[in-house]
Amino acid sequence: MSQIAINKKGKTKKMKSRENIVTIFKNGDLFTRLSFLIMGLGNIARKQFVKGLIYLGCEIGFIYFLATVGIEKLQGLITLGTQTQGWVLDETLGIEVLSQGDNSMLFLLYGVCTLVAVAVFLVVYISNIYSAKHVQDLADQNVHIPTFKEDLKDLMDNKFHLTLMTIPLLMVTIFTVLPLIYMVLIAFTNYDKDHQPPGALFHWVGLANFKDMLFSASSFSHTFFPVLGWTLIWAVFATVTCYFGGIVLAILINKEGIKLKKMWRTIFVITMAVPQFITLLVVRQMLMDYGPLNGELIGWGIISEYIPFLTKPMYARIVVIIVNFWLGVPYTMLITSSILMNIPKELYEAAQIDGASPIKAFIKITMPYVFFVTAPYLITQFIGNINNFNVIYFLTKGEPLATDYYFAGKTDLLVTWLYKLTVNYKDYSRASVIGIAVFVISVVISLVTFNLTSSAKSEEDFQ
Repeated sequence: MSQIAINKKGKTKKMKSRENIVTIFKNGDLFTRLSFLIMGLGNIARKQFVKGLIYLGCEIGFIYFLATVGIEKLQGLITLGTQTQGWVLDETLGIEVLSQGDNSMLFLLYGVCTLVAVAVFLVVYISNIYSAKHVQDLADQNVHIPTFKEDLKDLMDNKFHLTLMTIPLLMVTIFTVLPLIYMVLIAFTNYDKDHQPPGALFHWVGLANFKDMLFSASSFSHTFFPVLGWTLIWAVFATVTCYFGGIVLAILINKEGIKLKKMWRTIFVITMAVPQFITLLVVRQMLMDYGPLNGELIGWGIISEYIPFLTKPMYARIVVIIVNFWLGVPYTMLITSSILMNIPKELYEAAQIDGASPIKAFIKITMPYVFFVTAPYLITQFIGNINNFNVIYFLTKGEPLATDYYFAGKTDLLVTWLYKLTVNYKDYSRASVIGIAVFVISVVISLVTFNLTSSAKSEEDFQ
């Protein structure tokens, strides 16, 4: 049962309760139990008229919504439409007219919105039950039951953090949660170029798309695993090269005896001043088969024929890693520079006295300090590189193309392949499956690796 504590000022404070809905129904009085059926009745019976009427209004509004629109939208979510667009004979006019038909995409969207509305109502319904039990406990212990005005004042004072979070929570639900649910559900349909509503409806196919990706002998499955392998290889090389390259660069610039340190930092940060996509497009033009770089090399007599920087798979993969290194290394340099400046010099002096070489001092002193602070950044960079759309798409567009791949190229990452399937080929269901795969991979890697780092285990303590 809920417990109520009374402080010196006579105000009440709700203690931690272990009650659930079942125990509330067992221990509640008549009005509390009736609140399971008529929302707000428990509050109205204890003279919280405004709060009780708000709960009751929510119930009436939800019932009206279900009766007029909700049930129809939920049925549409199950069927995703039955009437396709087409020409039918109008017996009155004696000619064929175009029948508009159903739109599976809208049926799915409205169905998802209805499910979210049901979920929100359930939260309000449970809140009504706990509120009824709370005021019952106050009444049983002869404690003052707060009025609606006092509740509002509490929301602007003790619970102000909840008030501030309401609007962001609504925005996240509308603009993030709804699209994510919609995208996930598309993965369980056959929504592709052959099923474009309203001309051709799409339907539920269950786990067929996931089986096609993981266990079948189709071109989709034969493309997924090579692209996944390259995505992970790319993420490892892109992350490691930028990370260690930035550390080495920061050490060189911060080394004692190096003059004009600010100038050197500025020179290496210039790549960050130009929008990334402009840099990548310029580099792409320079590295074309008959681009300026090949032209100059041939003109100088260094090579006799052009080098396929972007048209040969191995060359293209090496190029994107090198270009990403050039673009990404300044970020790590800036982050690690401040860390290096704060490492106590006494540690290096003691290591030098003990006869430690610069390499050993780097391994035993520098890297533990840097890694402890930058481990979360390193994990973030790795996940970011798995989803690094810009470098791949603007530099190679995923090319060179492969005839044995399902609408993908040799440098395509999962995210660029997903983009192509969506924008170019309208294969939304398979693109959604890839999106779910990317999400699962990113979540597993980030959670596992972060929990293994000393940053997560010791947080403020450095070992």
